[in-house]
Amino acid sequence: MKEDNIIQKKSYDFALMIIALYRQLCKSGEFVLSKQLLRSGTSIGANVEEAQAGQSRADFVSKISIASKEARETCYWLRLLRDSNMIQ
Repeated sequence: MKEDNIIQKKSYDFALMIIALYRQLCKSGEFVLSKQLLRSGTSIGANVEEAQAGQSRADFVSKISIASKEARETCYWLRLLRDSNMIQ
């Protein structure tokens, strides 16, 4: 991974944190919301990676837009988990 691309690095590091949280939630018996969080939270970085190989500017913008939507969805799941007192 290129170290000078801060978006790639941050989205990768965020995915690792999401994986750790997913494991913690599963240990406490929460499987439904945590799976949604895992999917959207790791998808951000995957779409950022795909955008780097975009075939055109439009393809790049499309992939980055998908990453942005996944980030918003991830925020939703995190808020839901927080507000339901499943995480602090």
